[in-house]
Amino acid sequence: MWRGGVSLIPFLCAAGAAHAGDKPLYQAAPAWVSAAPEPDVAKLTDADPAIIILDQQQRVSDGQLWSYTDQAVRAVSAQMLSDVGQIKLPWQPDAGDLIIHRAQILRGREVIDLVAGKQPFQVLRREEQMEQRQLNGLLTATLQAEGLRVGDVLRISFSTTSRDKALQGNVQAAQGLLTDPARAKFARARLSWPVGTALGWRTYVDGLKPQVVAKGGFNEIEIPLPLAKLPELPADAPVRYRKLPILEASSFADWASISRVMAPLYKTDGLIAPGSPLAAEVAKIAAKSTDPRVRAAAALRLVQDEVRYLFNGMDGGNYVPQTPAQTWSLRYGDCKAKTLLLLAMLRALNIDAEAVAASMELGDQVPVRLPSPGAFDHVLVSATVGGKLLWLDGTGSGTRLADLDDAPAFRHVLPLRAEGAELTPLETRAPARPLVEVDLNYDQRAGLRLPAPFTVKLRMRGAAAGMTQAASSQMTKEQRNEGAQRTATRLVGDGAIIFDSSIDYDPETATGTIRATGIATSPWNVENGRYRLLLDKTISEITFAPDRVRPAWKDIPVAAGAPATIVYRTSVQLPAGGEGFVLEGDQSLPPTLAGARISRTTALAGGNLRVEDRVENLGLEIAPKDIPATRSQVSLAKNRLLKAIAPASYPSGWRQVEDARRSGALQPILAAYGRAIAQQPDEALGYENRANFNLSVWDWKAAKADLDKAIALAPTADLYLSRASVFQQIRNDAAALKDAEQALALDPGSIGAVNTVATLRFRKGEQDDALSMIAERIDAGGDEKASYVTLQADLLAEAKRSDEAVAALDGVVKANPGKADLLNSRCWVKGTLNVALDTALKDCTRAIEMAEQPAAIYDSRALVYYRLGRMDDALTDLNAALDVAPDMSASLFLRGIILKKKGDKAAEQDLAAARLMWPRIDEQYARYGVVP
Repeated sequence: MWRGGVSLIPFLCAAGAAHAGDKPLYQAAPAWVSAAPEPDVAKLTDADPAIIILDQQQRVSDGQLWSYTDQAVRAVSAQMLSDVGQIKLPWQPDAGDLIIHRAQILRGREVIDLVAGKQPFQVLRREEQMEQRQLNGLLTATLQAEGLRVGDVLRISFSTTSRDKALQGNVQAAQGLLTDPARAKFARARLSWPVGTALGWRTYVDGLKPQVVAKGGFNEIEIPLPLAKLPELPADAPVRYRKLPILEASSFADWASISRVMAPLYKTDGLIAPGSPLAAEVAKIAAKSTDPRVRAAAALRLVQDEVRYLFNGMDGGNYVPQTPAQTWSLRYGDCKAKTLLLLAMLRALNIDAEAVAASMELGDQVPVRLPSPGAFDHVLVSATVGGKLLWLDGTGSGTRLADLDDAPAFRHVLPLRAEGAELTPLETRAPARPLVEVDLNYDQRAGLRLPAPFTVKLRMRGAAAGMTQAASSQMTKEQRNEGAQRTATRLVGDGAIIFDSSIDYDPETATGTIRATGIATSPWNVENGRYRLLLDKTISEITFAPDRVRPAWKDIPVAAGAPATIVYRTSVQLPAGGEGFVLEGDQSLPPTLAGARISRTTALAGGNLRVEDRVENLGLEIAPKDIPATRSQVSLAKNRLLKAIAPASYPSGWRQVEDARRSGALQPILAAYGRAIAQQPDEALGYENRANFNLSVWDWKAAKADLDKAIALAPTADLYLSRASVFQQIRNDAAALKDAEQALALDPGSIGAVNTVATLRFRKGEQDDALSMIAERIDAGGDEKASYVTLQADLLAEAKRSDEAVAALDGVVKANPGKADLLNSRCWVKGTLNVALDTALKDCTRAIEMAEQPAAIYDSRALVYYRLGRMDDALTDLNAALDVAPDMSASLFLRGIILKKKGDKAAEQDLAAARLMWPRIDEQYARYGVVP
């Protein structure tokens, strides 16, 4: 918190070198410092900012950087006391000194000196970044501001000095510039250097043009702060458009001078001693192959896999890498150490190679930066093999022979050469091997409506592969299955159930693989009367919606992201040998789409459907002039998503179930659920899942058996309600009522439980109690009031209390105008009662016009048409309902009745289907006076 300016963006993993003091000094501020105005603490109000002073001043002189900070912060709340009161001042003792000038608590007119006549700061070696794999050599002077109260101002003034021998007398500096909405009573940034000294300086904020003023033999720049708020930019703008709010300075004349200064650090002559362990490793590589590509890949693998990454900023290590012998002995090193080790090995293998500096985060911003080592934060190797440039990063992971032609997304690099070099553009290209490969197979041979056994294989490279390497050896079986379940849910959907999985890592290919086998809810949906399967795994996930509406943004290109390759493969085993199935949508795609190269292959033959999408993000930018066309291209592609379509004659859901029962096709599905249960036989979820499947195929006996087990293990309201439904279907209303009452006891707010309890009590003869139960909830009001009124009306209608039933719905429709479900309820009640059929038609027709999914409303209007004797109109509505919901038992039943009256033999099929799905449907419709 008390560090004055921003730290330099560290070159080659860090910044600084040389040796100075390991204890803070206590001295007055140097004479060159321009003192900030003294704050009048007694006059501060709540309207004043918490930052009273933020004064940052730097002086460059004689190869040294002196950084001075004066900061005063008001503790405006109890929370801030802990943040402000624990002072931490880090410094690099190998580079220079920490000098304490002042530590005070300002309270009204009182000044409490925290350092007068004593040395209160404690020094800690800063190791808290070890979890980030950094050993940076920083020391931290700490002080608890004892006695600090809310409203006090804590003022700290200190300096750090830095002289870096590795820079050969050069100096670099940077300090952050406070910008709105940050507030400060007084803030500034100041930089000074001797007149006649060649020091470059630069700011990047638009409109900021500080003037250089000569005073006492020194040039000075002073910038009042805070600056105006930085202009907003679209999130997808390239990095070079983001203006750094810093003032930086450098004595380096150009990039070539930096290259020359840093090149000696990567000399490798004599660094691998004959007969040393490292020489033996080089000899092993040489003996295995004479092919320089194979040798380069082997050396890189050794450095990546056998030397762990640890940033080492100690003992002058900020710019100076440790020797290859040290790195190999310690088996850890930072990017500098790994680069020097790799360079030494490659050169020993007669491979032409050099070190190059790069910025991992600000690659395309580097060319506009002031030439300074601080513009870089990474170093890697560039090797020339067979006339090709290879970019070899020792801090990477899993790079193998197949990956050698891959290029990092650094945009620009600086070769480090004795003769010097300029910035070199780096071409971006998609990796040769996929970062992620997904293979998903569904076995849908039992039927498109039925759950599908599936297998999924997810292969990963890079950091994710490294995680699977650790997981494969450390995870328990239960943890592995949990991880595979999350993966399957992400790829297959929430209906996926895993019963077998594995996690493996192949060191030869540096590939981690997650495999899972399970069963999933059918991915097919009925649209426009036909089963359809969305096969697209690519276009549907592409988002291209750049915001360039603001005039200031119209000329900003769109950054398409880092280079990466992803492959999706989907295969489906189709029923009936795939006969009549077709593909709809784009079977091929544009060569590039939203900055990515996409290739798609499809095959549909022999009952098998296969689709492969390969997406190669090239790391490109989309020019402003191309944004409209790209947006249109993406929109068109999204409107032509690849789908598989079943034939129009494909059986309805109930017929699929009947066919599967006869053919034994249900057995593999049941076996899959059984395997899932076997994994966790004492968990209720497996039995509940299989019960739900048995309910979906109307096997009431099997569903009840699984629900019995699930309830015995972990009873819930939903489980009791499910079993109550089963009991109703098998005509055991007493048991159904008992279960529903258990559900209501567990969840008194469950509408389903109230509905079941009230309905069964009503039919048991306890009509007044049932209606009173509902009336209490209606009187309570709330969001569910309309649902309870609908239930009340249904029961009143069942009791032939027509006027009361319709009146109840009149009231709720009036209070909730425009709700299609309430209009449908009133239409349905009138149809079941055979009253006010003219207004019933109006209710249903209006509801159909309003509803997004009108299948149930078509069914209600069909009943009204049936009452009116308009059988053809009724059939039209029933067909419309069944086109959307082919397994709607009520529509099948009524259609069967009408077809039977017409003498159509298809009637018996509809009636049988309805009775299969709802065994008591004859009984229910008899209450309405509607019978076959």
